[in-house]
Amino acid sequence: MKSLSFAIIEIGSNNTKVHVYENEQSVFDSTTTIEFKRNYQLNKCLAETDLEKLYQVIEKSLKYTKNIYLFGCSIFRKLSSDELNKVNTYLKKTYQVEIQVVSQEDEAIYTAYGCYADISYNKDLCVFIGGGGSIELLFVRDHKIFDQRYYDFGVVDVTNTFPSLKEDYNTCTFEEVSNYVSSLLGDFSLKADVLILAGGDHLYWYNNACYELEENILYSSKNQKYMLTIEKSDQYDYDALQNSLNRIRENSDNPLWFDGSRAMKVITNVISHKIHAKYIIPTKINMEDGIAKKIIYRNTQKI
Repeated sequence: MKSLSFAIIEIGSNNTKVHVYENEQSVFDSTTTIEFKRNYQLNKCLAETDLEKLYQVIEKSLKYTKNIYLFGCSIFRKLSSDELNKVNTYLKKTYQVEIQVVSQEDEAIYTAYGCYADISYNKDLCVFIGGGGSIELLFVRDHKIFDQRYYDFGVVDVTNTFPSLKEDYNTCTFEEVSNYVSSLLGDFSLKADVLILAGGDHLYWYNNACYELEENILYSSKNQKYMLTIEKSDQYDYDALQNSLNRIRENSDNPLWFDGSRAMKVITNVISHKIHAKYIIPTKINMEDGIAKKIIYRNTQKI
């Protein structure tokens, strides 16, 4: 069988994620914080320093494979055609790649598929997909999406409203932030016993904060090994706005990643209660997981 090697790079508002695959197995993954949305809002255009960081990510990926799929999400959907073409012209000339802008809906569907495709669970679940500039909620029943919600805000918007969330000790309260997030989400009647956290490395927070996770006893999945009861999740979420953020940063290899971590904990907490979730499943499943399945399937059909 012919060897299959490829890399998927997802460029988000706040984090750029890389997955490299060899023969259907992930052999390398990394997350680099590049604050595209924040700096775009300041400069009204993509910052050259951010693009330079992206080029470094591409160069590192090229050491593994020449077959690279580059996807732009969130803030890249708002670029003018001229600005996107300018970036892609450079990318094609220098690296023989170009950014494919993914719609919010397609990003969500790919990510959700990566969550539910390989599990056996007979109750309703909700897949949360959150980033710097957008949030998606997909409700799944019997391996089919039966409802979807899309929001044009994310952790960057929340931290811009409450900037002290990025400081060692925040001055805003959990209630202030949660009330603000709740007002952005609005009311909805959909319910689900399980809330799967996807679209980012949610395990990174728990691991560096040294929070204990329970074994997932609801279903078996190699990418969803852990779970929390809603009670334990509430405790951890409230602690996030009470304890030192710098202490957690010191445990990590990417301290800047935690700028949006408190906002993320409040967002997921509010959603978990709106849908009456009983269990939280933190994962690091991203859009790449669903796309990788598609690429692998397409190539195996050619063999």
